[in-house]
Amino acid sequence: MAPTHPGAAPRLLDPAVLSDHLDRLYRAARAMCGSHADAEDLVQEVCVRVLAKPRVVRGDDRAYLLGVLRNTFISQCRTRRRQTTVEPATLLNEPDPGRFDPELGTLAREVHREIAALPDHYRDVVIAVDILGLPYAEAAAALDLPVGTVMSRLSRGRSRVSRLVGMPVPA
Repeated sequence: MAPTHPGAAPRLLDPAVLSDHLDRLYRAARAMCGSHADAEDLVQEVCVRVLAKPRVVRGDDRAYLLGVLRNTFISQCRTRRRQTTVEPATLLNEPDPGRFDPELGTLAREVHREIAALPDHYRDVVIAVDILGLPYAEAAAALDLPVGTVMSRLSRGRSRVSRLVGMPVPA
């Protein structure tokens, strides 16, 4: 369901703009899944769902697409739990072919794994703000949370990820 924004008139999502958001959707999916292949599958499923029928949105397209991505991820997790058990160790060995700097690639994989391992309420906010780049107010509307809750969960989620990857906690 599209988040409500005061003063934002409902409009149809232009399917042509979906391609403008694929990189962000992939980064968000990678942070959710912790796996390159699963992230690609998730983004593909989101595209199929969004293009299957006209979508009415209010406000920013990114906020709406985050909601679709999040709901699709949750649905896929439920389906996978019923089908098979995924061993976390299999997610740790995935190479990231897009990185040229091995240290940076290793750090990026660690960060994505730690974001994926966050409790849902922290992970969703970190993805909305840090991966998709939504302003706090739009993230709050997309996740149906007060802005203050978004800010506190973002701070706690960032701190947890920083601590777990051995980076200094941002001030």
